[in-house]
Amino acid sequence: MIEAPSLAALSGVSHRFFTRRGGVSGGLYSSLNCGYGSGDSPDNVRENRRRVAEIFGRAEPDLLSLHQIHSTEVITVGTERWTSPGAPRADGLVTDRPDVVLAAMAADCAPVLLADPAAGVVGAAHAGWKGALNGVTEATILAMEKLGAKRDQIRAAVGPCIGRDSYEVGPEFPALFLAQDDANAAFFRAASRDGHFMFDLAGYLTHRIGQAGVAVEATGHDTLAAPEDFFSYRRNTLQGVRDYGRGLSAIALES
Repeated sequence: MIEAPSLAALSGVSHRFFTRRGGVSGGLYSSLNCGYGSGDSPDNVRENRRRVAEIFGRAEPDLLSLHQIHSTEVITVGTERWTSPGAPRADGLVTDRPDVVLAAMAADCAPVLLADPAAGVVGAAHAGWKGALNGVTEATILAMEKLGAKRDQIRAAVGPCIGRDSYEVGPEFPALFLAQDDANAAFFRAASRDGHFMFDLAGYLTHRIGQAGVAVEATGHDTLAAPEDFFSYRRNTLQGVRDYGRGLSAIALES
């Protein structure tokens, strides 16, 4: 388990960026696979999620994650609960309730956890390149503000994701970001393959979140480069493996 110093310093908030260690799943899902969308046994996934919820002093049904679709859709959680499969299709969660744990799933995409302890509001977002570009973190911040959070009080952390030395993209990719802002060229460098680039997803996200007026840090972990600690969609794809486990990151208000 990994904690971001800025979030760990907050009173009344608990969070974890979980590694793949400490679960019951085997094989390519070993061991803390928390994704029902994988081919893992649902019983294994449920037990893994129960272990995560227990860290926060909650039962497994109180651990809420989404059917993530690389969107900017954000759900505000009140008294409702859902099960996975069957979760809402969105990529951000916010709440002001202390009886629920918000989770983001990832296997190279970036989990982003946010908290305003003074307002008693927390959020979690799943940010792949598309969600990051289109503003999923800004949408999550806006949803937190509707619950009373203030940007100058929010602290955010970008968790383990594919790193800048691992994320090779094609020749057409940078144009999407440069069309938004020429300054985004800073998040690309030439790859060893001609015409390809290496993209700094965590750097881009921290830049975007900072521009939104929120203090932010990144844990700096590269999911592709650390197979013992993290699931990675791209690593498995490069190895010809079609499925992959899903890592989980979570945040909650303390009762």
